[in-house]
Amino acid sequence: MAKPVSVNRVLKLMGNRFEFTLIAGSEQEGNVAIDAAIDEVRRIEYLLTTFSDLSQTSLINRHAGLSPVKVDEEVIRLIERSIRISEITDGAFDITYGSIDKRLWNFDMGMTSLPDEATALESVGLIDYRNVILNKEKSTVFLKNKGMRIGFGGIGKGYAADKAKFVLQKLDIKSGIVNAAGDLITWGTQASGHPWTVGIADPEQTDRPFSALNIGDMAIATSGSYEKYVTIDGKRYSHTIDPKTGLPVSGVKSVSIICPSAELADALATPVVVMGVKVGLELINQIKQVACIIIDDHDQVYTSNNINVI
Repeated sequence: MAKPVSVNRVLKLMGNRFEFTLIAGSEQEGNVAIDAAIDEVRRIEYLLTTFSDLSQTSLINRHAGLSPVKVDEEVIRLIERSIRISEITDGAFDITYGSIDKRLWNFDMGMTSLPDEATALESVGLIDYRNVILNKEKSTVFLKNKGMRIGFGGIGKGYAADKAKFVLQKLDIKSGIVNAAGDLITWGTQASGHPWTVGIADPEQTDRPFSALNIGDMAIATSGSYEKYVTIDGKRYSHTIDPKTGLPVSGVKSVSIICPSAELADALATPVVVMGVKVGLELINQIKQVACIIIDDHDQVYTSNNINVI
């Protein structure tokens, strides 16, 4: 019997770096499977992107405040799950985040002060997941107010990774990793039989991990301020904006979520940054099969109750 081989491919999808690593019976088998997974990610991108006027997301946004838009059941279900995440995070996650007035934020060296609270609050005035109206019977989505916009930047890559894994498993690929720009999902083991090992980035030195996790049949997603932030009056502000205040969040450098679904890991990572260490940990500790690692602005490491870092 032929020895299993590792097949790897890296390419740009959904505007991000995707990497597929599979354990397959042959290189040809692995490449055929990766082609199928890529086709699936491209299909999802075509549905969800805001960079094409033809996508269902763009159609929903164009009709905001005007009329409901008929969409695929798949899109309805993803929006429904997104709203559920909004509810459990008390709005810290919100797919209507696309409504934010981006003119206030550049997060470059020229940013030396924050806008006043009233201006910041006005910039997020259209963000409210409760104004997304779903009609599951008619398969329609309606944004109540003109100017509202939805976007799947906080959940779409994880969803695509999950769907790609599903396609690969249907093709009898029993082990692999789909890495969607850092939101990744694993299943099975390496060719050696050892579990997949995933590094958690060091917020101060992102080219090397500060710790590692052995994971199998699990996903991990990381969000934080270590790649894009500004320091004003000695305080570090993340590029992540609190949807409730319109102001950038501070206090947390990095959040890594570990759970069985890349979609859920992706969707929870950023809201925990917004919620902060105490509230974020309280939330994660209430959700079964979900764990997290948080690094605060002082490099203190916090973990949920159900995690072992090696």
